[in-house]
Amino acid sequence: MRWLRITWQVVPWLLVALLITQIYPSRINTFELNGAVSRLTAQLAQMQNEQDMPATVLRRHRNAICYIYAVYTMEWPARSVVRTLTRHTRVSGTGFLVANNLIATNRHVAEPWFEDPDDEEQIRAGAKPKLEKLVAFFPGMMDPVKLGDIRVSMDQDLAVARLIEGPLPETIQPLPLAEKMSEPGAAVIVIGYPLGVSAMLAKTPTNVYKRLASTKDIMQVASDLAAHAMIRPSATCGHLGDIVDQKLIYDAPTAQGGSGGPVFNAKGEVIAVNAAYIDGFSGGTIGISSEALKPLIAAAYHRRR
Repeated sequence: MRWLRITWQVVPWLLVALLITQIYPSRINTFELNGAVSRLTAQLAQMQNEQDMPATVLRRHRNAICYIYAVYTMEWPARSVVRTLTRHTRVSGTGFLVANNLIATNRHVAEPWFEDPDDEEQIRAGAKPKLEKLVAFFPGMMDPVKLGDIRVSMDQDLAVARLIEGPLPETIQPLPLAEKMSEPGAAVIVIGYPLGVSAMLAKTPTNVYKRLASTKDIMQVASDLAAHAMIRPSATCGHLGDIVDQKLIYDAPTAQGGSGGPVFNAKGEVIAVNAAYIDGFSGGTIGISSEALKPLIAAAYHRRR
């Protein structure tokens, strides 16, 4: 519908220009007219490219974008006066392959207690967070892959984690990081797993949905979805609104679970890592520039050596 609406806005002006040349041929500069027609044609081609971009990027890169599931708990010293009952917290997010056996995501996905007010209060009181499980489900793979050797940024909400089990199939290739930042107004596409297994479950065949809908074990649901080849990310598109330091603001919608997903430009290059959204503000989705991710990747390789 958006493509048709834009086309109907542009085509009438093109017809008017052609009609004028028929009525006042001697007053029209052919060179200027050809330039105007060329510009209109280029605008139509650009709009067509933006219309096709989400499907193209999703088809090309979806297999490298994984659903991340984590379980962590808070451990208290044996003699702690403020010790509370042990609770296992389960969270999910998105990640993507950036190099051989290396996944990029948000720090608050790889270390879920990061910037969580309740957890930070417990940590100040003496508790220590313990990551009990961190796994990645890739589209087309039957089993999850364990993640470890986490490296986090001290300045941004970014992290990289290594695949403990691998290698991945050759069909899964690292996503290209952009060498140049896009300008405000440029089209963007965000791919990830907003709402986690709930959104993926909604896409399943009726018989699978009925069997899994009442299951409360997220790990079990995700494993069953993987067995049915239903680990599939979702894509939303929008435009880049502003760039402030390493933060990009865009209007492509997302939700909890989409954190850590790649933000692409029109060329299919990653320009940011999706990080947060502001409730009630449609233009308030925030990503961290892929430039801030590159030092983490380099440090991970240096550490490995």
